Amino acid sequence: MPQVKHQLRLDRGTLVMKDVPEVVMPLFQWDARSQSYRAKGQDYRAIVEGLKKGNVPFRDEAAGFLKLELDFSREITPYPHQQQALASWKRAGRRGVVEVPTGGGKTLIAQLALRDTPRSALICVPTLDLLAQWYSGLVAAFPDANVGMLGGGSKDETPILISTYDSAAIHAEDLAGRYALLICDEVHHLPGDWTRVIAEMSIAPYRLGLSATLKRSDGRERDLDTLIGPVVFSCSPDELAGTSLAAYRDEVIRVRLSPSEQQRYDDLIRQRNDFLRLNNIRLGTIEGWKKFIMSSGSPQGRAAMLAHREAKSLAYGTEGKLRVLEEILANHPEARTLIFVNDNATVYRISREFLIPAITHQTGAKERVAILDRFRSGEYQYLVSGQVLNEGVDVPEASVAVVLSGTATEREHIQRLGRILRKSEGKNAVLYEVITEGTTEERVSQQRRGQWQPRRELNLEELNAPD
Repeated sequence: MPQVKHQLRLDRGTLVMKDVPEVVMPLFQWDARSQSYRAKGQDYRAIVEGLKKGNVPFRDEAAGFLKLELDFSREITPYPHQQQALASWKRAGRRGVVEVPTGGGKTLIAQLALRDTPRSALICVPTLDLLAQWYSGLVAAFPDANVGMLGGGSKDETPILISTYDSAAIHAEDLAGRYALLICDEVHHLPGDWTRVIAEMSIAPYRLGLSATLKRSDGRERDLDTLIGPVVFSCSPDELAGTSLAAYRDEVIRVRLSPSEQQRYDDLIRQRNDFLRLNNIRLGTIEGWKKFIMSSGSPQGRAAMLAHREAKSLAYGTEGKLRVLEEILANHPEARTLIFVNDNATVYRISREFLIPAITHQTGAKERVAILDRFRSGEYQYLVSGQVLNEGVDVPEASVAVVLSGTATEREHIQRLGRILRKSEGKNAVLYEVITEGTTEERVSQQRRGQWQPRRELNLEELNAPD
């Protein structure tokens, strides 16, 4: 048997060839240290397809994929949007991103993709909560499959492996050649400096990204085109409301600072802005924020930063918002209600004054599970939280959400809305966004709603009006 001239192997997350055929040369770079040509692991599919198209014989020593026998045990008919998402992903060569609102069944889409692509698979998730949820879901969907976990004290080596992004990044070199299918939940985390190596080193020819919204503050969501693939399917909460998601309305309530609060707010913003002007700092960009943070090391900069934070706290925690919260809760006496705020201090204040259970990043795992279980059973009707319930937590069914602060980003809005959109018989969900007039909170909320228009806006006086 004649010796094959060209060999493709994997070394420390990069593909190596000693003699590169012309048809794939643009994908490789010369490495003088190893006296060989190297390419990113993510280019494996393009390299193999290029070699085959050019009729170049080669030996593939890089791939360690396994073909699986998967018995899908779930007897469920996917919603039309899930079927469309799966079909679109397949048409795109089993590479790409699916953007579906929270509550829209992203996990089932991934399970169907795995069912129809029965190869060794690596699933990356951002949190330990999601690690456990995905493990339970895959074991239930594929009872005969060998499913393992990487992270949270587990270090399995299984054909189907669920890992946190952090753990997958640490072990990216070892994982690079084992998995043919890479699934990234909450895929907007992937383009970060630390986590992107998972996709860059992996030679997985099939890739699926899942997210409720892809936008990042640094604009790196555009890197997903090369890391995972283009967006192949996208839908909004409005498109699914009343079908696969509960019908809902999104209402804005404006409150005003008291005269003394407004005066203090104006003074603080003036102090901050005077410093920004003197130092030619613009806060509308990431670079501007970095410069502001760096300048806070000086006495003047620290005073300006403290003024900024106090002004923000005034806008987020005005007494008027607590009065609105009281009225909202009174208007929904039977509804399970989630309350979101921006900072832990306000979380604990609401918890004390309204006698409502609270969850923050300081809440232990066991206590968090116990609180959510009691919320699920109805023992607790209300729950207040900071940002820990925005993402990666399977919050039990609720029908009312109140956002008292933290309204800046589209992602945060969609994630919080998704917490109340789990469909049930006769359910009509409502999200209240409470913002403070005459503050930057109002401006950033208006900017976001340029893309997410509420159905109706309310003044405080309208809150008690009948539907």
